[in-house]
Amino acid sequence: MSHPLRILLLSPRGPLYRHRTGIWKKSLRYMPLTLPTLAGLVPQSLNAEITLLDEGTQELDLAAEADLVGISAITGTAPRAYEIAAHFRRRGIPVVLGGVHPTLVPDEAARHADAVVVGYAEESWPQLLQDFVSGQMKERYNQRPGLSLANLPPLRRDLMPQGGVTAMHTIEATRGCIHHCDFCVVPTAWGRPLQRPVGEVVAEIRAMGAKRLIFLDLNLIADLPYARELFTALIPLKIQWGGLATTLIARDEALLDLAARSGCRGLLIGFETLSEASLAETHKGFNLKQDYFTVVRRLHDHNIAIMGTFVFGFDEDNTESFARTVEFVQKARIDLPRYAIQTPFPATPLYRRLKAEGRILTEDWTLYDGQHVVYQPRHMSPEQLLRGTEWAWKQTYSYRSIAQRLLGARKLLPVALAANLGYRFYAHNLHKYYNCEWMVGQQLVA
Repeated sequence: MSHPLRILLLSPRGPLYRHRTGIWKKSLRYMPLTLPTLAGLVPQSLNAEITLLDEGTQELDLAAEADLVGISAITGTAPRAYEIAAHFRRRGIPVVLGGVHPTLVPDEAARHADAVVVGYAEESWPQLLQDFVSGQMKERYNQRPGLSLANLPPLRRDLMPQGGVTAMHTIEATRGCIHHCDFCVVPTAWGRPLQRPVGEVVAEIRAMGAKRLIFLDLNLIADLPYARELFTALIPLKIQWGGLATTLIARDEALLDLAARSGCRGLLIGFETLSEASLAETHKGFNLKQDYFTVVRRLHDHNIAIMGTFVFGFDEDNTESFARTVEFVQKARIDLPRYAIQTPFPATPLYRRLKAEGRILTEDWTLYDGQHVVYQPRHMSPEQLLRGTEWAWKQTYSYRSIAQRLLGARKLLPVALAANLGYRFYAHNLHKYYNCEWMVGQQLVA
């Protein structure tokens, strides 16, 4: 090869990502950490030229020159990933597919790529690149069971594209989750939880110079001793942060107090449903031990805003579930509610059960985005589930409902108001497009 190795790493858009920014001048999405992480893992000895492209905010140049294309796909973007892969392969450029969808269904992904990376790529991606350079790239690279997240090279944040996007500092301390909710892809795709050394997390925050940031961890409190160590180490940094946790954080007053002292200003909490039978059905029984009103009150008492997520379409749900959930959201004063339609992602226990029952209506992966009905609900029609979810969005984000919730909560009002108005826009335009990534940052950190 007469020139440096040219690597194009990209995240494809789903069918509903059209570079729209809603009511904002800039998109509030951020590039997922996957691409700069992969770029950081490229061995320096290869002297590679690396380009990152997030198709949710940038146009893909189909004539781009590259020696190797790496595509990270979730289920909703898999068809677009396959389309892009086919284009570059027709041009004679090898394509590697990785991410959660290829990890869930590697045999399917293998039909569209020269190589598939299954699981986390910290070890397998550098090995793949070395093999590629030597002309020995294999068709599949699997994550080693004993993978460690310690002593990894720094992310290539310098390669993240600028312009048109409101940049937000993001970081990851842990991966995976200890729970096994049957609708969740995490236990199926990623297995056991992994943790970075707390000292390395703190060093990365210092290096970024971040004063406000988002932890993208799926459950920051999965390991309580680790969470305590992390929160304690964050206190001297005097930052403000948002992240994801379960309702269990409200049971541990000392941990909740520590989170608040460490700078936590917002948490995404998966309430999922008000139905005890549905929580048991989905193996999220730990929520049964919580009174949801108490959870909200305790977090608000610590000046922590709540992005509460709810799912419609469980087998115990019926047409009355929508109004019951919206009523709770209003009474509890949840700062930023979010609704999704239950989605049976491939290879999950939920998917396998519904498939066995003959209830999967389509395997068009573009519809597996949490806002389309892809299976037959038990106690209502697909149309009733779809329209009921749309009704819940619009009802919750009426001006009256926004005022009632926010004035009742009075937490981070300027940011909460801006986020609610943004959600109001999407609630009334779900039939046009749905963009669920921008919100994780805007509403959680003041």
